[in-house]
Parts: sequence; structure tokens; C-alpha cells
Amino acid sequence: QRAKHPQAPVDAQLEHPHVISSTLLLALGVPPSRASASVHAAETFTTGVSAISHILHKNVDWKLFSRLIIPGVIGGVAGAYLLSNIDGGVIKPFVQTYLAAIGVYLIWRGFHLPPKPRDPKWVTPLGLAGGFMDATGGGGWGPVVTSNLLLQGSSPRHTIGTVNSVEFILTLSISITFLFHLGWETFTTYTVGLLIGGVVAAPFGAMLARHVAPRILFTAVGVILTLTSAFGIAKNLGYIG
Repeated sequence: QRAKHPQAPVDAQLEHPHVISSTLLLALGVPPSRASASVHAAETFTTGVSAISHILHKNVDWKLFSRLIIPGVIGGVAGAYLLSNIDGGVIKPFVQTYLAAIGVYLIWRGFHLPPKPRDPKWVTPLGLAGGFMDATGGGGWGPVVTSNLLLQGSSPRHTIGTVNSVEFILTLSISITFLFHLGWETFTTYTVGLLIGGVVAAPFGAMLARHVAPRILFTAVGVILTLTSAFGIAKNLGYIG
């Protein structure tokens, strides 16, 4: 139940549920592979609802979608396979430090006039890295891919809508990989709480992405990334039990 509520406002605003949900599950003592499997199982449904909402609100850039989908799935499946055999907590501190730095930069960008939107250049390697980090680090697709596309000048509204729509296919692929390697027993009861909270919140994310000013979206993404990553770093360093 605890993991359900923090997910909702994050998913509603920034399509960024994985990190907080996974962090809470790990704090409750759930093993990394089981935590990631539970989150992705729930996300298969919640991102499906959210993707439909974004499509209906015309938030999806289909050209960007086609450039992200294949490398994202390849990276996600590879990451899920690795996490099924290796403790994903080993690379988590590096991912969290990186996300914290990106978050600080986006907060700074939020207080300055955003640049004129332009087509992102580095999409394929970004999709591979984002999918891999999402599966192994317990979260990463939304924050890694969205933040990097924003840094490259992509439109906040269409970036959020497109990244979240691709995430539906990504989470489905990752969940199938976990199911194949770990079995049904790896999907815990936490999945139910995550599923309920995410499905309720998902449609609101599409509405906010369409109607909230880019300046606010930049700042909001930065704040969520920075606070979430700082919590994870502090926990890894032993400052938080």
C-alpha cells in the first residue's frame, strides 16, 4: 500500500514512477530483481493507459517513437536478463548520481527561457541506455530518456508523451523477460498496489503534459529527479536507514 501513493503524483506529472516505486520496494527489503519485476508488471498496465491518454491528447511524436522503440526494447530485455543473474544494486549509485546532475541542470533550465525546440540527434544510443538502466536500476527509462531529449532541445510536451508511449512496449518486453527467467513467483503482492495507483493517475499525466507550460515542466522534472536521486544516494551512503 505504501508504494502505491508516491507513484501516483509522480506518474501524473512526469511519467516517472519507476525510481520512487522501486526505491520504496528496496527499502522494504524486496530484492532488486523482484522489485524491478513487480514494478514493470504494474507498469505494463499503467503505461498502457497513459499511452492511450497521450495519443488522444496528441502528445506523441511518431517519428521519435519509431526511433526509440527498437533500441529501447533491446536495452530493456538485455538489462532484465542481466538483473536476473546479477545484483542490479551494483550500478544503481552511478545511475542515481547521473540523474541528480541532470535534475539540477533542468531546474536551472526551468528558470531560463527554453531554447527553440529542435529534433534530437542521439536517439538510438539513448534508447539502448534508457532501456538497460530501466531494467537493471529499477527505473531509468522516463528520467534518463526524457531528461536527455529535453537537453537536446526536444519539445517537453511531445517528449513526455512519446517516451511514455514507448514505455508501454518496453515494460511489456521487460516483464516477459523476467517471467521467463524468474517465474510467476517473482511478481509480488506489491504489484497490485502499484497497479491501482498508476492506473488512477495515468490519464492526468497526459492532460498536464498538454496544458502545463514548458518552463514549469522543465522545473518539475528537475525537482523530481534531484530529490529522488538524492534520497537514493543518501540511502546508499548509509545516511538513511
